[in-house]
Amino acid sequence: MADIFDNVILCKDCGKKMEKGFVERDGFKLRVVECKKCSNNKVVHPQDLQEYQDFQHLKKKDFRVKLRFVGNSYAVSIPREIVDFIKEQEKVMDDMVRLCFDDAKRLSLNFGN
Repeated sequence: MADIFDNVILCKDCGKKMEKGFVERDGFKLRVVECKKCSNNKVVHPQDLQEYQDFQHLKKKDFRVKLRFVGNSYAVSIPREIVDFIKEQEKVMDDMVRLCFDDAKRLSLNFGN
């Protein structure tokens, strides 16, 4: 299927060709086209915008999970909804994650490099 951003997109205000670029929000790289003449005229790629909105929806959720004892370690289950979202973003996800302290009462899990 062809991507809408593969075509020439004209500014609705001045009719000039819009230029491709990127905008970063919360670690997401969103594809945009913008008119250099009409500086306020930007269009975000619909697929990128949908993925960003899905992330915002997940971010607002509060997941309560159990801390379990497994062998000599403790385990925390990660909800499937989160793992599915990460897999979709990364396309390839390793089974290994990086775990580190952010501060005394906060841990961080990193799924990417």
